[in-house]
Amino acid sequence: MAGLRLGPLLRYADGSCATVWVETSGPCTAEVRCADGARGTARTFRIAGHHYALVPVGGLTPGTATEYEVLLDGASVWPPADSRFPPSVIATPTDDDGMRVAFGSCRWAAPPAGGKDSVGPDALDTLSARVAADPERARPDVLLLLGDQVYADEVSDATRHWLAGRRDLDRPPGDQIADYEEYTRLYYESWLDPEVRWLLSTVPSCMIFDDHDVIDDWNTSAAWLADMRATDWWQERLLSGLMSYWVYQQLGNLSPDELTADPLYAAVRETPDGTDALRAFAARADSDPASVRWSYRRDFGRTRLLMVDSRAARVLDEDRRTMLDPGEAAWLREQILEGRGDSGSDSAYDHLLIGTSLPWLLPHLVHDVEAWNAAMCGGERGERWARRGEWIRRGADLEHWAAFPSSFDALGDLIAEAGTGPGAPATVSVLSGDVHHAYVAEPSWAGRAPDARVAQLTCSPVHNSVPLSIRLGFRFGWSAPARALGRRIARHGRCAPPAVSWRRTGGPWFGNQIMTLTLRGRSARLRLEQARANRDGTNVLRMITDRELA
Repeated sequence: MAGLRLGPLLRYADGSCATVWVETSGPCTAEVRCADGARGTARTFRIAGHHYALVPVGGLTPGTATEYEVLLDGASVWPPADSRFPPSVIATPTDDDGMRVAFGSCRWAAPPAGGKDSVGPDALDTLSARVAADPERARPDVLLLLGDQVYADEVSDATRHWLAGRRDLDRPPGDQIADYEEYTRLYYESWLDPEVRWLLSTVPSCMIFDDHDVIDDWNTSAAWLADMRATDWWQERLLSGLMSYWVYQQLGNLSPDELTADPLYAAVRETPDGTDALRAFAARADSDPASVRWSYRRDFGRTRLLMVDSRAARVLDEDRRTMLDPGEAAWLREQILEGRGDSGSDSAYDHLLIGTSLPWLLPHLVHDVEAWNAAMCGGERGERWARRGEWIRRGADLEHWAAFPSSFDALGDLIAEAGTGPGAPATVSVLSGDVHHAYVAEPSWAGRAPDARVAQLTCSPVHNSVPLSIRLGFRFGWSAPARALGRRIARHGRCAPPAVSWRRTGGPWFGNQIMTLTLRGRSARLRLEQARANRDGTNVLRMITDRELA
């Protein structure tokens, strides 16, 4: 009899349907059965010896929350008989309920050694404990995980020991992840955490990768990629990373209608073993990134979310370097403007959320250094500076939106267009992580002021270390002296001024933390909470800031 290895994860949910993801120990029929009579079934599919199902659940009633159980071949496997958590539910909020969007990134899932967590309390664990302690209290309607859900290049001691039992760690890639089986170990370590497992079973989630899901500084530059492709281990690492991302994260990002229309999903379900089909897809994504779209759109009532792939969709050639390839950029523009009408008089949504793992607006010094570096690598000061610039780019992780100046400006222009006119939303929020601190920055455009309130909202990490050097560096990066220094560096690179200016209006804040946007009608409120340890050994989320955005 098949058992439940991982999950359930409640992924997609709207007013009438949902999807629930599970991994099982063998082939079976997975069923989700709700207390109100709604249900769904799906046969498992097989990838690299592992069995998965994404169960569509129909017939849900808007504005309700119904408990559910998971059955495999008719036998109940969730909730466990000895569960200390409340029942998992599928909630279907209505527009009148408003929308609570919690988000963050960078969760290193290593279990605490000897009961002590070396990087402090896990904000996701702590959020889960709070929701479980008071199920009737307002909880997030959706959880956005903005990258680095797993760390393929920075494993725990327990995983390192497990790796050493299956291969020689003295050979590349050493104590990093090498193949699909090893990726599954990362997801088990992260999602079998009891608090996180329960939270993900009862709060819908949307995910997007960042670099550590594959490797630090993934797709930094064309030269970086050429160096990686010259190794004898990179190809397997990348294909396994993309394959596991599709199975564990991307599938659940899609709506039931999108899944029905997805030829890859059909292929892996129609064959006894879908490994070859998925591997061919990953190989195509590697050889022709523009042929695959990892970005996606979700509409939550009057809130539109666009999750943007800012890693695999890059054009890396120095003479035409962009964060998004032309097709991806056109897709983003179409999704942002769709439904507003030719005249812009119709309001398609009240709030626009742009999820991108990498911040659009950075501390001014960091932005100017990245723009300068892009100019150097592009040959603005000659070949010697180009070689030096590539070395600096890799060493200092200079590969955010600012390192793609044309893309930085294009995104700013698109945001200003979306936020201007009779059909403008109340807010446009760029949601990001990556940089291991949290802040709020607000842009302005010379000669025009969008009608929408526009903000860069950055929240990171959920659970990771924040060294003193990062704290000092980013505090200085926002300062007036740093801004003056940045302008001098930009002049050396002959960099054109960015099309938008901005100011920090909150932060920087350091710690394991999570942000929540509460959207109701055309109002928006932002809350940042940090996980703190009490003297009695319990962990709590403490409010750091609570402010109106609109």
